[in-house]
This record gives sequence, C-alpha cells and structure tokens, in this order.
Amino acid sequence: MRKTILAAALILCAATLQAQTSKPTAPAIVLTAADLQATLKKAPADSVTDQAVRTISVGNLNVGVGIVHRSGKAPQTSISHDELTEIYHVLFGSGTLVTGGTMTKPERFPADSPTVKDLAGPSMRGAGVQGGVSRVLHAGDVVIIPAGTVHYFSSVDGAIDYEVMRVDPGKLLSLK
Repeated sequence: MRKTILAAALILCAATLQAQTSKPTAPAIVLTAADLQATLKKAPADSVTDQAVRTISVGNLNVGVGIVHRSGKAPQTSISHDELTEIYHVLFGSGTLVTGGTMTKPERFPADSPTVKDLAGPSMRGAGVQGGVSRVLHAGDVVIIPAGTVHYFSSVDGAIDYEVMRVDPGKLLSLK
C-alpha cells in the first residue's frame, strides 16, 4: 500500500512538472546597452527626462523599462505612484534619494497625462519631501521603491542617469 501511494505521488509530481514545462511562454525581450544609450541621447542635458523604452505584458502584470536623465541644474520634484513599484538601477552619476516621509504641496497628475498613461500610472507630484530617509546613490546601486512610497532627489551631483523597471500589476501602462 505504501509503495502504491508513493508511486501515485511520484506520477502526480511528474505530470505536474510536465504540464508546467509544456505551457507556452512568451519570448524574452532584450534591450541592449545601445538601445538605452540611444534613448538617453534624446534627453536635453539640463533637464529631468523620463522616457519609456519598452512595456510588455507578462501574464498577470505589465513590466516596463524606462531611462531617466536627471540634471542637477533642473528643478527636482517629489512623486508617488498609486499602484506601480519602481526599481532603479543607477548607470551614471550620483545623487541623494529621499524615500518615505510626507510629500509637500501634493497635486495629482491628470488622468490623461503621458506620465499616467505611459510611465507611472495614477500618481501624485509635489515640491519635495518632509522627513523620509536619505540615501546617496552611485553608479551600480539598485533601489526598490514600493507603490505608494514618496520619493525625491534632494540633490544631484552634476547629473544622474538610471534605468527604471516598473512593475504594473494593474496593467495601467500602455504597451510599447
């Protein structure tokens, strides 16, 4: 009896693995360093520019990749995204990122704005952040910013460029 139960369990596990491995999957998407650099070159030098490179559906959610150029000469504003988690990977430069705390002078982005449709979903922006935790970011650093977390660069040392991965469980962003 014990051997029969063990054999049945092994068959069930093998069938489950077979079903999982034979499920059709989407092909991988590759964004080359050249793709990202070409997008970065479009950014005016003394600005803050956030550009969507690619957004795809991966089953139950969308995943987007963007590139941000942030000049220390440009005004910095705070932002918070209602439903999107962002992951920053710093490519060049450094700056001080403040996360958490309270947004000052908050205002909601219009629902039809490119920021909402293509970059971040429903979001608030503000003049800055009171409180929060400050961290200096350098090339190579990665930071995960959960949905609803206020974030803001309080200072930028010359300029900072970073890749942004956007996790969109509500499928709010336009596919690109």
